[in-house]
Amino acid sequence: MSVKIRLFKVGRKHQGSFRIVAQDTKTKRGGRFLEILGSFNPAGPDKKIAIKGERINFWLSRGAKATEAVAKILKTNGRST
Repeated sequence: MSVKIRLFKVGRKHQGSFRIVAQDTKTKRGGRFLEILGSFNPAGPDKKIAIKGERINFWLSRGAKATEAVAKILKTNGRST
């Protein structure tokens, strides 16, 4: 099973926020996920980011790959992928 750490959109149209999730690569982008690893709300001047660093490191150590968007969020938050 190949796992990616990607963004999962939630919220209303034009006011979306995102969950950072671990998801099997064979499922759809908005489909079933394995675990919620954090959240990201790009609205407003201060982008709110909440990350479970311990769980992200767990999935990365198991061979999960972060998408470009998630890698950028983790980099700005001081974590490496």
